[in-house]
Amino acid sequence: MEETPLTWDPDAAAMVQAVAAMKTTTLDTLPLEVARQALAAAPPAPGPELHEITDRTVPGPDGPVPVRVYRPGPERGLPVLVWFHGGGWTLGDLSSTDGACRHLAAEAHCVVVSAEHRLAPEHPFPAPLEDGYAVTAWVVAHADELGVDPGRVAVGGESSGGNLAAAITLLARARSGPALAAQLLVCPMTGYDPKAASMREEGNVMLAAEEVAWYWRNYLGTPNAAGPLAAPALAADLTELPAAVVVTAEHDVVRDEGAGYADRLRDAGVKVDLLHYPGVFHGFFQFTRMLARSRTAMTDVVAALRTAFAG
Repeated sequence: MEETPLTWDPDAAAMVQAVAAMKTTTLDTLPLEVARQALAAAPPAPGPELHEITDRTVPGPDGPVPVRVYRPGPERGLPVLVWFHGGGWTLGDLSSTDGACRHLAAEAHCVVVSAEHRLAPEHPFPAPLEDGYAVTAWVVAHADELGVDPGRVAVGGESSGGNLAAAITLLARARSGPALAAQLLVCPMTGYDPKAASMREEGNVMLAAEEVAWYWRNYLGTPNAAGPLAAPALAADLTELPAAVVVTAEHDVVRDEGAGYADRLRDAGVKVDLLHYPGVFHGFFQFTRMLARSRTAMTDVVAALRTAFAG
């Protein structure tokens, strides 16, 4: 069983110990399909019942992209959050992030459109990004059909999904694409820096440094990011981007890159809410019914989203 430092939140420590008792190796050592099956076998985090949840597809750059639309109520003209799941661009699907989407829709009282992008390494960069951008542009173009406000569209995601959300804001700016109200980046993988303090010190069974390198290799063919659309932290210019809500966790190997990206956005004149949570791990955001700090984080994120949507 993994030793847990005294700085762990008690609930988080118990979860880490339970996972350590079951997880005997890091994902990068497993055959790809075995790693995917291991994640798929984990029960999704629960979430509240909603007015309507609909699965459909939208046109993508190389075929249909599956999406799940979460509607908190029957009202039209609601704000909308386009959401991207985590999993290092390699793992994950609509079900793996279902609980978070339910909570965000119910508590921020917005429509959530969760996108299931193509997975690496079969579909490396820029395929997942282009899928995400296509869904975002489709949501804006079909706002009337969805019953949402095209002037209040945010993008967001967790881990690699946070990477995609950040990159979509850069791509929208470069292409004079949809105007976005906010970006929600939860424990985002904004770049790859193996020398970062968090990368050296905070690896644990929830996410190890070796797994981060594996994810980047799957996405790019090398853990060294090729450019800012793959790794937004490499962007020279972060001006004129939408307001950002950035969530970081103390015991997370990508903690420092998330905090560093928030600092750079702020320095570029972007409004930033940096929300840091001690004692928890990468992926903690999903566990609102098991971790008190996850519940706090969801409450804080919802408040920040509501403010962003209010303009």
